[in-house]
Amino acid sequence: MKPRELLRAAESFRAADSPSAAVGTMVRRALHATRTDGLLRGAWLGHPLHPLVVTVPLGAWISSAIFDLGTRNEDAARKLVAIGLAATPPAIIAGLADYADLDARQRRIGTLHAVTNTVATAVFAASYLVRRQGKHREGATLGLLALAVVSAGGALGGHLSYAQGAGVRRWPEATGSSPRIAGEKS
Repeated sequence: MKPRELLRAAESFRAADSPSAAVGTMVRRALHATRTDGLLRGAWLGHPLHPLVVTVPLGAWISSAIFDLGTRNEDAARKLVAIGLAATPPAIIAGLADYADLDARQRRIGTLHAVTNTVATAVFAASYLVRRQGKHREGATLGLLALAVVSAGGALGGHLSYAQGAGVRRWPEATGSSPRIAGEKS
């Protein structure tokens, strides 16, 4: 089965419907029409905040793998795993704000995306803990496993955004005009 077919099949994961609807309702109740809602959903930015903030943990974790495999700088790799873990809560919170607006089919993918990334984060946490115990090789192995899992989570997130159109909103331009390309005459 091709990856695209797997992602399409995941849209039919109805076991996620009841818990995902409950989470969506809870998030909507907590955030509806608050300043925090607009902040977390990126109204001020012109697009959802979640894709922007996930770059910090992902960048840290990818960089840790480079240190593990390349320069073998154990201290830098461990610190980067820690930075990724510390940067994860804002990504989760921004993702939950977007999750509240999903339809049932999108929530199925969103739920799988969240669960997959939660597993990856737990494995990164285990990687950090064994690195702290001086077991760098085991920590590096766990880190690479977690990177594979978070990549699957990213594929689900990409499917959610690009194939299903979740989070795609057309924000009105502040000036009412379209953006100009550098050097373009008005």
